Amino acid sequence: MYLFMVPRGIIERFAALARARDLLKETAMTQPTDQPASSTPITDPPLSDSAVADYLRDHPDFLIRNPDVLEALAPPARWSGDGVVDMQQYLINRNRSEMDELRDCAQDVIETSRSNMSTQTRAHAAVLALLAARQWGDIVHVVSHDWPLLLDVDVVSVAFEPAVRPDTRLVQGDLGQLAPDAVDRLLGDDQDVRLFRELNDDGSLFGSGAGLVRSAALVRMRPSDNLPAGLLALGARGASFHPGQGTELLTFLCRVLEQSIVRALDGDSAPQAAFGD
Repeated sequence: MYLFMVPRGIIERFAALARARDLLKETAMTQPTDQPASSTPITDPPLSDSAVADYLRDHPDFLIRNPDVLEALAPPARWSGDGVVDMQQYLINRNRSEMDELRDCAQDVIETSRSNMSTQTRAHAAVLALLAARQWGDIVHVVSHDWPLLLDVDVVSVAFEPAVRPDTRLVQGDLGQLAPDAVDRLLGDDQDVRLFRELNDDGSLFGSGAGLVRSAALVRMRPSDNLPAGLLALGARGASFHPGQGTELLTFLCRVLEQSIVRALDGDSAPQAAFGD
């Protein structure tokens, strides 16, 4: 901890300011109210160092009640001789700078935490909406119409590569159509999620909403017996996505979507058993 004395000259100026203020209050209280106001403007008398010093001596807790004043004061150097470097002054200034940086860092952490909590809440709402959809058509509607509102993006779409066993349900209007091996070309062989600060889409991912998309997140949908390789694509007209962001919630959303699609496709193709069989 570094301690320093407040310069006598600054203390005296503070005291003079306070005494002048008190004097003006006493004058205003004793002046008769029936006298016409003077046309000559009243100016504050100049403060002297001794007046500030006297005030601070009479009010020793002034700096305790006004700590921000202390931060604005210039501490005196310990040495004033030529050729001598005041390391104390240097350390004090450095500590002040570090404190400012810590405040900024703490504020960034708080804002990031709030943003993460909001994103997590939106992801949970999107999953609940998806789980409420039982039929294949309902799932497609939730993803393409409800998820953009719930996730605060502009476009959400699902696109598939050609299936080994063609399924007309995977080529309907709200779904994107990808060329063979397009998923690996877009994401890479070893990545399941890729974030784009700028993405130019020809319509194969976002369809008619491609012109709105500036930044995007692409998540791999893993193939299964009834499901070809595909992508969950989220697009925004602003800079909502960029490399370096966390992708855990996006992966979670995609995995839940995979299971919901597989369950719906299997349920639609399976024969319905009669009640009581």
